[in-house]
Amino acid sequence: ATPRYDTTYTNGVIASREKYLLKDKLYRLCELSAEEAFRALLESGFGGGAETASSVHDFEKLVSEEEARLDAFVREFAPSMAEATYLLTPRDFYNAKALVKGMYLGESTEKMLAPSGLVEIAVLERCIRERDFSVLNNPALAKACEDALLLLEENASGAKLGAIFDKALYTYLQKVVKGKRVLKKLLAYKADTTNILTAFRATDSADADEKYLPAGTLSLDTLASLFADESVAKETFKRTEYADFVANCLEARAKNIPLAQAEKLRDGYDTLYFAKRKYELSKAEPFLYYVYRRKTEIANVRITFVCLLAGLDEQNIKRRLRTV
Repeated sequence: ATPRYDTTYTNGVIASREKYLLKDKLYRLCELSAEEAFRALLESGFGGGAETASSVHDFEKLVSEEEARLDAFVREFAPSMAEATYLLTPRDFYNAKALVKGMYLGESTEKMLAPSGLVEIAVLERCIRERDFSVLNNPALAKACEDALLLLEENASGAKLGAIFDKALYTYLQKVVKGKRVLKKLLAYKADTTNILTAFRATDSADADEKYLPAGTLSLDTLASLFADESVAKETFKRTEYADFVANCLEARAKNIPLAQAEKLRDGYDTLYFAKRKYELSKAEPFLYYVYRRKTEIANVRITFVCLLAGLDEQNIKRRLRTV
């Protein structure tokens, strides 16, 4: 059997696979036409190349294949179940939310579902349809489904439905990362920055409090300062690691533009966290760094081709890419 928990072996596998990363090739794709970029992507072997897709409009097939390969890597080489669970179980909560909404609101879930996490989609679908969650080895996910179904019977909004699954996921992951310093740090940053973004989008503090995610370091009182004057918000966060993030959000609010840049900062944090000290990584960190680089590249390929097919110019596309 593959020595799943052998760090030296896993690092060797990573070293052999790193040569297939797109790296700077990704930025060159932005400089080409959609058809030229697609041919270049096929030549790189991304997602199986020509064996998977034949037309630029099939780029999503390459992305899906690459995601499946990364999932297989995580399942085989994750240093422990904590890393595998942290990386894969968010899909279970996402898919469960989509299935609940689709099955009970009369919406098609075909384009809403993500690849399976640790629970097969067919299993989730059966559990929700039969309202029997006894086979799920995840009490938090089972309870979230049950609570969501009860909420739908009360004709609650989709936002409240989403909040049930989001809160349940972060509560669950908070237990998963216990004793895992790096995962705990990554989870806390994502919870905190998501809570900040929620506050900036909320109508008032009560609305933000209802969607508050656990597992972070920021209290509700601290987040409430975002509803005060700009000077109060800056003063509250100036000695935290989120000072620049909040300043970015405040600037966007002042200009009345979307919080896209702040979202990009949040979503790119995992990769940058490891990249800043890539020569000092140890234990599970090389595995996580490789996985997040792959995840970032896959996301960037999707962004690049959506933008190319929409006719956006090179600079506009590059501004949308997550940092690799």
